[in-house]
Amino acid sequence: MYSKKVMDHFKNPRNTGEIEDADGIGEVGNPICGDIMKITIKVKDDRIEDIKFKTFGCAAAIATSSMITEIAKGKTLEEAKEISKKDVSCALDGLPPIKEHCSNLASEGLRKAIDDYLMKKKD
Repeated sequence: MYSKKVMDHFKNPRNTGEIEDADGIGEVGNPICGDIMKITIKVKDDRIEDIKFKTFGCAAAIATSSMITEIAKGKTLEEAKEISKKDVSCALDGLPPIKEHCSNLASEGLRKAIDDYLMKKKD
């Protein structure tokens, strides 16, 4: 059974879509369940100014994608990198144990987008 917050973020996801000229892109997937997630970020003054996601997957995958964008927006890159799977799950008032891996995907996708941005910035 999903919490009211999970169902709200599933039915009314926030920050959907893709930033066309994204500063960082994070793509992750889980071959076991088939969830695929793409997170794009726009960075200004070392902060996540904008963040969007595209997710193909179950209700939990969509809800965790939506929630991580809400948590990360406005944070510094360092703060955003520290967002854990537990932070995402707790913000959604928990996930069924069999769906906890979805919060892993969301936090991993965000970290990959930040790492992508930092790699591009080095060049």
